Amino acid sequence: MAKTKVKPGTAKTNRKQNNRNSKAARDYGADKIQVLQGLEAVRKRPGMYIGSTGARGLHHLVYEVVDNAVDEAMAGFCDEISVTIKGDSEVQVVDNGRGFPVDVHPTEKKPGVEVAMTTLHAGGKFDHTSYKVSGGLHGVGVSVVNALSEWLEVEVMRDGKRYHQRYERGDKASELHVVGDTEDTGTIVSFRPDPEIFPDLDYQYDTLVSRLRELAFLNAGVRITITDERNEKPKHGEFQYQGGLVEFVKYLNRNKKAINKKPMTVSTTRDEVEVECAIQYNESYTETLLTFVNNINTHEGGTHLSGFKAALTRTLNAYANDRNLFKKADFTLSGDDVREGLTAVLSVKVMEPQFEGQTKTKLGNSEVRGIVEAAMNEALGTWLEENPSSARSLISKAIQAARAREAARKARDLTRKKSALDTGVLPGKLADCSIDDPTLSELYLVEGDSAGGSAKMGRDRNYQAILPLRGKILNTIKARVDKVLSNEEIRTIITAIGTGFGEDEFKLDEARYNKIIIMCDADVDGAHIRTLLLTFFFQWMRELIEAERVYIAQPPLYRVWKGKKEFYAYDDTERDRAVERLGGNGVNVQRYKGLGEMNPDQLWKTTMDPESRTIQRVTMEDETQVVELFTKLMGEEVEPRKEFIKEHARFVRNLDV
Repeated sequence: MAKTKVKPGTAKTNRKQNNRNSKAARDYGADKIQVLQGLEAVRKRPGMYIGSTGARGLHHLVYEVVDNAVDEAMAGFCDEISVTIKGDSEVQVVDNGRGFPVDVHPTEKKPGVEVAMTTLHAGGKFDHTSYKVSGGLHGVGVSVVNALSEWLEVEVMRDGKRYHQRYERGDKASELHVVGDTEDTGTIVSFRPDPEIFPDLDYQYDTLVSRLRELAFLNAGVRITITDERNEKPKHGEFQYQGGLVEFVKYLNRNKKAINKKPMTVSTTRDEVEVECAIQYNESYTETLLTFVNNINTHEGGTHLSGFKAALTRTLNAYANDRNLFKKADFTLSGDDVREGLTAVLSVKVMEPQFEGQTKTKLGNSEVRGIVEAAMNEALGTWLEENPSSARSLISKAIQAARAREAARKARDLTRKKSALDTGVLPGKLADCSIDDPTLSELYLVEGDSAGGSAKMGRDRNYQAILPLRGKILNTIKARVDKVLSNEEIRTIITAIGTGFGEDEFKLDEARYNKIIIMCDADVDGAHIRTLLLTFFFQWMRELIEAERVYIAQPPLYRVWKGKKEFYAYDDTERDRAVERLGGNGVNVQRYKGLGEMNPDQLWKTTMDPESRTIQRVTMEDETQVVELFTKLMGEEVEPRKEFIKEHARFVRNLDV
């Protein structure tokens, strides 16, 4: 990174500036320190508590309320949870648990439900008497929902009475009062997100369904329903799985051919840590491994995942060695080898989990690794002994993966950044940028040599690199590593990016670019190429997506002009609006069939200039949903793909035939 030189006289200028601001310095006293009372801090900085005020944060409000109900289920007091999306973005969550406490808190002098709704870090989850384990460890969940809602109403059924209280933007709007008698127990929380906080209040039904289904799998026997009343014809979903994680892995594998028809299971408790796991292998080359702590999806893994991987690799190697299944004495299976075709769900319950912040994406408890590793070693070893036919099939698949890995070793070495930089062998068709700072540079993956040529001429050479791609790359879901690395275009991409390839060798901090931008034609072939590239990144360089480094360029579909005035339109509606703005008569409209039809200036102005371009960041909100979609669209089975096309054909906007 270039160093900034200090010009002569800068120190004197800084002293003058300090003198000029000395009054401001003197005025900075205790009265300038702002103390945020109650839930004000949440409304001031909502992103600190729910991640963002976009779609992710909006859905997080529902998850927080549902998690309270699930905690009741884990404690053994609740077996039914319902979620209803009503008109005007109102959400209602109902459970049949014990209901919030309504008696007066001994120190706060308020009803227990009011304390929980209006006070951060208040809840019954810290002493482990009311809840042995819970997902809402930090005690900020439901109070944050209250703070970020335009209004929230809570009804509590317990002790033969029905209680009600209302809040508005986190503040109490009514006292807790009895509204009737009831024999039921439980809680009803209704709320509307605050439009002053959230720019978009549109809940995605499928996103909520995915999380609720996940919770039903993780909590065997609990019945969870969702109803969407926003449309004339309401949508309804109901989830209840007596088999728990076994049914979860079967669901994940439903579009794949299973090797061990009956999943292997682990269910044990050691040192007050509950370990539950289900494993089923399939004939594909992809790995699907989901981990949870207290029902929270730990996307970044942690110590429980490390223990699982270590046990799986060690136990399968030991089993194969004991039975002389390896032809070479020094042969061993790597972690990648034994996880090829693996579908597994690992769920642990920990009394004092240590997460990285409220987002809970990585477990840090060091003791959990040993507990999971020991439990998996014992259970997996027993299962292999009792199921010799399935065991041999798994070992055989892993050995084939190892052979493919060995065959690909030389090709893999060619893709490493170190080799590329040491020998100066970057891809010949890569037009690199001149800046050396990776945090400022961008790599465009461009469909076709023609568009690549225009992009090279139109780019800003200082920080934009161009890599033209010829044709369609391999569908990597259907291929092993050796075949993947035999594809020239894929090798070129890996070498250019510089991070290495695969879980064992990928290093995000060695990426040569901060943004990887996929730029394809706005037609069917372009969409297919974009999907193939996303499939590759998801399967082999997933960390790029998790770090939000992958983007999709949005080239315009139309150029509309009259005389010297011109507009670019990204859909038919924008095109019609542009024609109207130019007066209608004598307006020219050009429909771009491909990027190559644009000259370099047009490509820069519409698709590459940071001041005017539109690019979409690729994110992964729900790993389960993403895995399911890639398997359905890009996997071996044809029938699920046909069903997807039939179901979604009516949503096609730009049909290119």
